[in-house]
Amino acid sequence: MTVKGELPFVSINTAMTADGKIAPSNRNYIPFGSARDRRLMMELRAGVDAVMAGARTVDRFPANLGPGSVKYRRLRLQKGLSEYNLRVIVSGAGTVNPKAEVFKHRFSPIIILASDVSQARLRRLRSVADAVEIFGERELNFHAALRWLRERWSVKRLLCEGGGELNAALFNAGLVNEVYLTICPFLLTGRAAPTLAGGPGVERLADACRLDRVSMKRFGDELFLRYRVQPRNLTTVTRSS
Repeated sequence: MTVKGELPFVSINTAMTADGKIAPSNRNYIPFGSARDRRLMMELRAGVDAVMAGARTVDRFPANLGPGSVKYRRLRLQKGLSEYNLRVIVSGAGTVNPKAEVFKHRFSPIIILASDVSQARLRRLRSVADAVEIFGERELNFHAALRWLRERWSVKRLLCEGGGELNAALFNAGLVNEVYLTICPFLLTGRAAPTLAGGPGVERLADACRLDRVSMKRFGDELFLRYRVQPRNLTTVTRSS
């Protein structure tokens, strides 16, 4: 049983199309949110200790997962946080590309969370990251990983920016506390296009993750939603590679 306070408060932030897609069927992420959605992302980053993303997300999109401009770094300092947030990459099998854009920016520590990693991959990742930690053998144990982030790196608030399989793993493990969702006026279509939460999924409505709406605002043609996640008694962990 988890003791209150030993895990970070986890938020998920994502933009999706009106048909629920977060990227085209080729999975090459193309930003489709407005400038307002971009500001929301940076404002959320300015209020957390760490920003997390999956391996495919950092491989396919040139993001550095940092706090951005001086404006947002000052905002972090005003909130009593360090100027730069910790950056966390989830790569269960250690497949993240060591040449990804995120590794070219050394303003704050980069942590890789993994599970089933070969020794060759482990050596490559440790050459570019500040820490590579293994949690679990076949599947990544997210409870243990997030508990370590809290204890070792003092991560009290964690922002996850996808992709869909990582989001689903956190939902299935019962670790998500709130969701920021921007609905954008596009239709990507395609059964292969990734959604907010991918992976195997639940088979019964009774097992669905339930949300309570905290706020809903409209800016232009976009809808900005904030949900609180209802607690669940789940211990399932899944793999994100």
